[in-house]
Amino acid sequence: MLTKLLRIFQSRAFRTGFLLLALVAAIWAILKYRVEVGEALTRLPLWVVAGATLASFIFVPLTMLSWRVILNATGAPVDRVVARRIFFTSQVAKYLPGGVWNFVAAAEVGRDYAISRRRSVCALLISIIISIVTGMILAGLAVVFGPSGLLSRYWWIVVVVPAGIAVLLPPVLNRLVGLALRLMRREPLETDISWSATVRAAGWAFLSWFVMGVQLWLMLTHVGMTANLSTFMLATGGYALGWTVGFLIFFVPAGVGVREVALGAVLATAAVSQGAILVVVLLSRVFTTLADIVLGVAAAAGMRRATAKHAAPPVETDGSGSR
Repeated sequence: MLTKLLRIFQSRAFRTGFLLLALVAAIWAILKYRVEVGEALTRLPLWVVAGATLASFIFVPLTMLSWRVILNATGAPVDRVVARRIFFTSQVAKYLPGGVWNFVAAAEVGRDYAISRRRSVCALLISIIISIVTGMILAGLAVVFGPSGLLSRYWWIVVVVPAGIAVLLPPVLNRLVGLALRLMRREPLETDISWSATVRAAGWAFLSWFVMGVQLWLMLTHVGMTANLSTFMLATGGYALGWTVGFLIFFVPAGVGVREVALGAVLATAAVSQGAILVVVLLSRVFTTLADIVLGVAAAAGMRRATAKHAAPPVETDGSGSR
């Protein structure tokens, strides 16, 4: 039975249908707010809209680079082109209900490039944990140094951050991954995750949060928020917190709605009207979803061209496993 299911998953017809379904779900995530978004776009200068859109198209590749560090740290290095195809196509699947389809997509596409499902799933999960912990660090900084009133409401973030950092320490992280694989009766990963890989992956994750902080801050300062370091930290930490909450509520596709509520609650302390916050939160969601769709379709098209040549492109290495 399992063998038959795997054959179905690997068939071209299933993959094409799966991608189309995921694209429909992602597009619907945009269209459901089309009226509000249309009104929001009229409130911001064109150059701000363009800059915010560009930020999303930078954010998604940065998250891919963080994931690729972990993927390379757990086995044979993966070429940049292959990494983009696996990651970008799998990200579209997160808009489907269930919260697991991006893992399934990453595992199945990875198999085309001789990457085990075990390794693909572990790398994606670890990279998400790194994103969560780095995001919580920034959220903690925003709570401590941001607008007054945040600390009394979100004190628990400051308490959670040390535990998250402890989980990311390679001796702890490798033990947890090994234990999880043993419980699932799976073989251990080919190699342990090193300190160097953890630091590099965290660095890319921090940079991705910084880019989204710039996006939110840029829009917020054009709808009434004061432009200073404190509000920039609030925008960056608030986005990271909203993303984390949206991920943890896994049964909601891509955290749609949940993430916006959490982000809006944090931004409400910035002395900006609720209407202005709604404008920024909705546009941020739309721009990021658009980036996922465009990059995912481009990656899928690249795989189709490779398939048309009757061979997957070779997995290249640079001899060191680095990007």
